[in-house]
Amino acid sequence: MKSTWHILETKKEYERALHRFQKIFHSTPKSPEEKEAKLLALLIEDYENKNAPIPEPDPVEAIKFMMEQSRMNQNELATLLGNKGNVSKILNRKRKLSLDMIRKLSENLHLPAEILIRDYSLAK
Repeated sequence: MKSTWHILETKKEYERALHRFQKIFHSTPKSPEEKEAKLLALLIEDYENKNAPIPEPDPVEAIKFMMEQSRMNQNELATLLGNKGNVSKILNRKRKLSLDMIRKLSENLHLPAEILIRDYSLAK
């Protein structure tokens, strides 16, 4: 059965494309099925980007994630930022990041400054 694919606009079309993609994912290189799988991957990605965008992390979650990835503990972060009390307050959402902290975190944890400058709520 040969299908003609188009931009996915409904959940039903999306699910049909996913099902077909799973069936032909391991197709022979340079075969018509491989070409179809590549097209479906693009169509599925487009649908997901339009209908289920992944939200950007807030600054505190991004810091925690990068600390975990680099196996950095709170003491090491305090050494980087200069004050253990402030680090604890930031990670517990009791204090906002300063511009100097944003610069250091961006450079040392390789976090985009655009993420770190986002506004976020403090704990009550």
